[in-house]
Amino acid sequence: MTRGPLRTRWLGTGRDYQAIWTQMRQFTDERRPDTEDELWLLEHEQVFTLGQAGLPQHLLDPGPIPVVQCDRGGQVTYHGPGQLVAYLLLDLKRARLGVKQLVHLLEQAVIDLLADHQVLAQPRSDAPGVYVGEAKIASVGLRVRHGCSYHGLALNIGLDPAPFARINPCGYPGLEITRAEDLGLSLDVETAGQQLAAHLGRLLDKELAT
Repeated sequence: MTRGPLRTRWLGTGRDYQAIWTQMRQFTDERRPDTEDELWLLEHEQVFTLGQAGLPQHLLDPGPIPVVQCDRGGQVTYHGPGQLVAYLLLDLKRARLGVKQLVHLLEQAVIDLLADHQVLAQPRSDAPGVYVGEAKIASVGLRVRHGCSYHGLALNIGLDPAPFARINPCGYPGLEITRAEDLGLSLDVETAGQQLAAHLGRLLDKELAT
């Protein structure tokens, strides 16, 4: 059995969070059984996002950066220039995946991308995302609606890390944040997106073949 095409779209930089979120929900609501799955790659304008059950106390001092409470899982995180955001709009039934499997698959795609650049990364059983040592380099948050996923992951490439000090990242006070740039990787966001898409497609195909 083969998976249908995963259409990858580079949506560019400086994208408004609310606008993209609206488009993801609309895409999901209008899907048909034969709608191709899509992977949206982009950079957002500066924004803090709180998950559906996100606690406002994890917003320490947002200052001038907008705050959006959205419908993904997880607590609070930051998006901004220099960060790869990958939104996976996937028919879970067709892909034969559960939510936990999909989270693992997204994490593994990041781990495999970093391994290509000789960086050892790992997930954590107590907190979704990808870590290099104790420092978090990628966060994961999903929403499933009508049996289909949207939202996805955010991978820190070369973004300014200062805004993370204004929150408890992912609800963890004092959580250390790292970036590809800190690890000596000379990656730009769009190239990282291409590499992530290749790993994600391979992992989806492998999952469907088992």
